[in-house]
Amino acid sequence: MVAPTGITAGLINLLEVFIIAASVGIFVAKVGRFPYTIALLLAGLAVSILGINIDITLTHDLILLVLLPPLLFEGAATTDLDSFRENLVPVLVLAVPGLIVSILVLGVLGHYAFGYPLLLATLFAAMILPTDPVSVLALFEELGAPERLSVLVEGESLLNDGVGVVVFSALFALISQTPPNTDLSELISPEVIAETGLEIVVASLGGLLVGLAAGYLIYRVMVNLDEHMTEIVLTLILAYGSFLLAEHYFHVSGVIATVTAGLLTGNRGAEYAMSPQTKISVFNTWDTAAFLVNTLIFVLIGAKTPIHQMVDNWQLIAIAIVLAIFVRALTVYPFTAAVNRFSRRDIPFSYQHVMVWGGLHASIPIALVLGLPGDFPNISELRSMVFGVAAFSLVVQGLTMSNLLDSLDIVTRTETEELYELLLGRARAVDSALDAAERLHDRGDLPTDVYEDFRGEYRHEKEDLNTAISRLLRENPELRREELLVGERRVLKQEKSAIMDATHSGVISDDIGERLLEEVDLKLDRVDTGRSTVRDDPENEAYEEFWRARVAEYGLDFSPSDD
Repeated sequence: MVAPTGITAGLINLLEVFIIAASVGIFVAKVGRFPYTIALLLAGLAVSILGINIDITLTHDLILLVLLPPLLFEGAATTDLDSFRENLVPVLVLAVPGLIVSILVLGVLGHYAFGYPLLLATLFAAMILPTDPVSVLALFEELGAPERLSVLVEGESLLNDGVGVVVFSALFALISQTPPNTDLSELISPEVIAETGLEIVVASLGGLLVGLAAGYLIYRVMVNLDEHMTEIVLTLILAYGSFLLAEHYFHVSGVIATVTAGLLTGNRGAEYAMSPQTKISVFNTWDTAAFLVNTLIFVLIGAKTPIHQMVDNWQLIAIAIVLAIFVRALTVYPFTAAVNRFSRRDIPFSYQHVMVWGGLHASIPIALVLGLPGDFPNISELRSMVFGVAAFSLVVQGLTMSNLLDSLDIVTRTETEELYELLLGRARAVDSALDAAERLHDRGDLPTDVYEDFRGEYRHEKEDLNTAISRLLRENPELRREELLVGERRVLKQEKSAIMDATHSGVISDDIGERLLEEVDLKLDRVDTGRSTVRDDPENEAYEEFWRARVAEYGLDFSPSDD
């Protein structure tokens, strides 16, 4: 029998991967709370140890060009932009200066610990330190960890992936042009620092602009289109196109471009350019795509882990693991403390502990080390250390995350909150169904008698849902207060946006606009400290707006509303 070749062989190899994945999925379903991605990695490691050959070569281009864009795009598209904005300062601080400082610190420590030239040790640091918390985020969702913690971890990962690749590229170019044993004074000369810093800034900002431009272009097309299959294809073009456009045509960060495009599409695009049917189709497609890509990448990482090389270099791997965790802690705690001094909402120590232990390292570090040429200095050791740190962080840190969350008592979703989420989700679904039925009726696609039946059924369900939600909130005042503060924060941000629009369009003068904005900021400060500005006593205002005092000073007689 002739051995299969070409496309047939490739399909057989893919089938082998997905047979392994299906077996893992069945195991996870039977066992229960066990992270699927970590189980995939362990299965891949078992394949590697047993010497079973999966003839798919794990390369830099396969990870970075084929597998990474859909993961980045889906992660960004499902990130709530409002929550991301609220936590943008700590995310940016950790993802940019925090990552750069940690690379420099690990580079210096690695220079002495590994005996590598400083530049080579710093390159290793740039490879290994970008975080990749895919499996931890899946576990967060399963355990009901707070939304803010998930946003902090995922937001940092989305941004520091891009920054890490840019720093790595700059250092790789530098090491290619500089002898490895170059003196430290030459490496930290003002010219080298300025040139490298400028390259990082240009690549990052360039990626941001490319992502915004590509995302806005697709957004404008989707606004005037209502064909969900075509819109799925458009988002596919956007995910890969923004990455390739940035990397290969403008030579800026493709990772940042794809993340930016995903944030724009998943938030503004979903709100203004997608019908309900399109939203369901697009997000289901990307959820499936991310699942399949994760399946492929984690099985291949495990199967292609160089076990024999890692055994030979186990001491270097152990040192690298300890240093990576130490430097992560050395970065998270001080930088978060600095952010807390100037932020309205502190990041508690319990969150910081999870952010340190949840800083996993997988696809990006492995893609970068696989992109090094075969004759690169210490290439075998570097690959062993990167794969070793990745395996440790995914398996050990990932598997112990649930215990850490439990011990820190920050898994906050109670049975009451789960019920509230269920009722709220169903209420939104009913609202959407009523809107869809009305549109179909208006277009003549739904007969009037059938429409009346739909409307009656859904309105009756909506009334029951509203009653259940109201009763649940009355019986759980803490939940009601939390929802009040969340809703109030969103409403105040809309107030702020409206005042800024009125100022920019000339409806109100700049000084009046500044005074109104100042008051909204004061209200936001109160909300962030847990104090509502909405009255709970009909006789007393919770917050006295300044316009009331101005009206009284003017002498304008009016009867305040008692509502």
